[in-house]
Amino acid sequence: MSEAINAKELTAEEYLEFEAASPVRHEYVQGLVFAMSGSTYAHNVIAGNFYGILHAHLRGSGCVAFMNDMKLNVKAADSFYYPDIMVTCEKPRNDAVFVDSPVLVVEILSPSTKQIDRREKMVAYRKLPSVKEYVLVHQEAALVEIHRREANGAWLIELFRSAEMVRLESMPGGVLELPVDDLYEGLDLSLLVKEADEEYQLVRSST
Repeated sequence: MSEAINAKELTAEEYLEFEAASPVRHEYVQGLVFAMSGSTYAHNVIAGNFYGILHAHLRGSGCVAFMNDMKLNVKAADSFYYPDIMVTCEKPRNDAVFVDSPVLVVEILSPSTKQIDRREKMVAYRKLPSVKEYVLVHQEAALVEIHRREANGAWLIELFRSAEMVRLESMPGGVLELPVDDLYEGLDLSLLVKEADEEYQLVRSST
């Protein structure tokens, strides 16, 4: 997100009307509207890889994966976001423009948005009772963070690096395991592995 573009605060209903007529995507946070910035080649490759894996896994399950263009309504935070990827098992109408009960939300970290993903969005997504896992995929290092809601309501954080298997426990039908390296297929993995150790230590020291 960038700076708010609206001079006056909008209601959620006004935002949805505004967004339906806009050629540019915007997120909505407590009355303020923020234009979405463009993404890099790496961001799109990672998102496509992750979505493809989830889409194949969910076939026939009744659950659906979305990438980029479906809004997520967090009523408790008075917000509408466009997660990079999410999975929901709810059954919205065919003409729905948002969902509100995902089991999995994924954001791909970039230098311009990672603080928002780690703070504002993490707080908002945790307000959704349906969310079992919030996944942060590093764009500049081969590193994946799983923030998982435990049965007692606490959040467990797990880190996965190159050559390791990510475990997603929010999927229907049990655990989905996928190689970290599969998420970065199509990118220069050697550069991403080199950066991962330093980023791994930074994340561990902050959690």
